[in-house]
Amino acid sequence: MAEEKNQERKDRKMKRILLTINCLLLALGNSGGPLIMRLYFIHGGHRVWLSSFLETAGFPVMILPLTISYINRRRLHLNPPPSTTTEPAAKLKIISMKPPLFFAVAVIGILTGLDDYLYAYGVARLPVSTSALIIASQLGFTAVFAFLLVKQKFTAFSINAVVLLTVGAGVLAMHTSGDRPAGVSTRQYVIGFLTTLAASALYGFVLPSIELIYKKTKQNLTYSLVMEIQFVMCLFATLFCAVGMIANNDFKVIPKEARNFELGEKTYYVVLVMSAMLWQAFFLGAIGVIFCGSSLLSGILIAVFLPVTEVLAVIFYKERFQAEKAVSLVLSLWGFVSYFYGEIKQDKEKKKKLAMETEMGHSLEVLPAP
Repeated sequence: MAEEKNQERKDRKMKRILLTINCLLLALGNSGGPLIMRLYFIHGGHRVWLSSFLETAGFPVMILPLTISYINRRRLHLNPPPSTTTEPAAKLKIISMKPPLFFAVAVIGILTGLDDYLYAYGVARLPVSTSALIIASQLGFTAVFAFLLVKQKFTAFSINAVVLLTVGAGVLAMHTSGDRPAGVSTRQYVIGFLTTLAASALYGFVLPSIELIYKKTKQNLTYSLVMEIQFVMCLFATLFCAVGMIANNDFKVIPKEARNFELGEKTYYVVLVMSAMLWQAFFLGAIGVIFCGSSLLSGILIAVFLPVTEVLAVIFYKERFQAEKAVSLVLSLWGFVSYFYGEIKQDKEKKKKLAMETEMGHSLEVLPAP
């Protein structure tokens, strides 16, 4: 009994560490990804399919942590800890993902590739304030789909966080009158608006779908398996976008676009590589947060960093910092604090309930036998 409790404590501690790491990855990717994509378009980049391709093309970096994970699993497999069981251990596989899970994740990957294209098209046509406003609706879509798909339970604190974060990002639209960028036609602007809204709705569906896969999988869900899911999902998203690039002749145009890039040819390739790395951090962080928390928490964190992206755009791109951006930042931070205050309070209540149940169990054990 004591050993089980110690193991539970260790598992909770490890999950908190993983949650912290994934929150940092999500913060890095969610703030850095849009900025580097914007940098590409501002200085002469025009390839939407290339930009969408780069959002998941960094998936090969996952081979290193997956290899380390396999080596550790193999070491434990060959030298198992002392156990009372004498059953022979199952054969260790390099890829632990079973076919049903693989095909489900592949479908999510294709949807992610479509979402990447819709988002990249919007970023190429809309100013950051307008795209941030539209992406803010993602939290609402995530909340609705989380309720429908995984029966997400809402508390007063989580509802308050959703409202504050949605309103906070929406405030960014208050200075977007006449914000159509130079060189963008009305038709392109409207299509960009609609594709960004579609990207918001689609990713609001993808996040709870990943959580649903986690819940429905008949395999033991470990962080190693989560990394495999990330790898397969990004692989299929990248293949989807690669087909689009081939159809649009993007691969042939890259050298010419690099030579004409305003910041120089070398910087062009650095921007592409950095874009791939930052977006990979975003996707790993997003599915990692779902593993350690929930799809709603992942959606809330994405919404939290929208105004942070605005502040960074002011610093790096010398954009004006209107009062609306300051209000948006305050509301977003308020929503963030509200959600985690509710989580901390709920966690304390669970611990108190568990302690009472344990105490009652001990009391029953010491009662004299009849």
